[in-house]
Amino acid sequence: MTKRDDRTMHSPKAIGVRWWSSAIYVPLLYGLGWLLSRPLLWFAPQLKPDQVDLAGAVLALVLFLLTLPRRLYLVWGEREPWRRLGLVGAPSVCVRALLRGGLKAAALLFGFVAILLLTHLGRWAGAWDIGILANAIALAAGVGFAEELLFRGWLWGELSLMTSSNRALGLQATIFALLHPWYQHEGLPSVTLLGGLILLGLALALQRRADQGLLWGAVGLHGGLVGGLFLLQNGLLQLNNQAPVWLVGPGNPNPNPVGGLIGWLGLLVLIMIRRPHWQHPAEAS
Repeated sequence: MTKRDDRTMHSPKAIGVRWWSSAIYVPLLYGLGWLLSRPLLWFAPQLKPDQVDLAGAVLALVLFLLTLPRRLYLVWGEREPWRRLGLVGAPSVCVRALLRGGLKAAALLFGFVAILLLTHLGRWAGAWDIGILANAIALAAGVGFAEELLFRGWLWGELSLMTSSNRALGLQATIFALLHPWYQHEGLPSVTLLGGLILLGLALALQRRADQGLLWGAVGLHGGLVGGLFLLQNGLLQLNNQAPVWLVGPGNPNPNPVGGLIGWLGLLVLIMIRRPHWQHPAEAS
């Protein structure tokens, strides 16, 4: 008897995943978070609209965390939702996975900065303060945890129950990319950014497989990229206005490297390193 069979025998009868249920679950929670945050406009009129929207997103995340165990119990037939999603493991193993992911993010950003400095397309300014560092840490923790739990945790698991695991791997990366604002750019840069986001989604999923189903390595990699890039773009690195979009990505003076050649090459190297995990899935699905 396989491990999966054993878990199924001791699980409650699952309703089963339906595509329409998966499609409306998170948007419904997001809409509820948005509605619950609206009273802030009356009770705290000094808040800016984007701050109220951020509060709505936080409320949606709280609702997601509160309802997720029940959904996994009813729909997946899962009694240990947080373990299945890759959040529970030996503390030392989780910490090592998180640090390894962060180091990979640092390596990718180091390569990006090194190329810009060597080609004189960027200048090291080295300016930062405690406020910027605090924002970077908050972004790394918030975006890294929330998006990885959503895409490489819940969504990948739902898709894996509807199709093969490898097909689900590609689907989650595509959905992850499509839900980011790649369309704000015109022409070829929008296409390269979309492609880079798909590569990032694949790299993050393969990181989870490499960590035997734990999500923390992907959290470290994703959060490290977001937080590190924020630090670079807010004082550490000054980009030359002549830096080509095809190389550094769209969005100058704060480009998204994922949409440029440097980012593509870094992510492709990361994916090639994890290539054996294409055929040897180990995520908790």
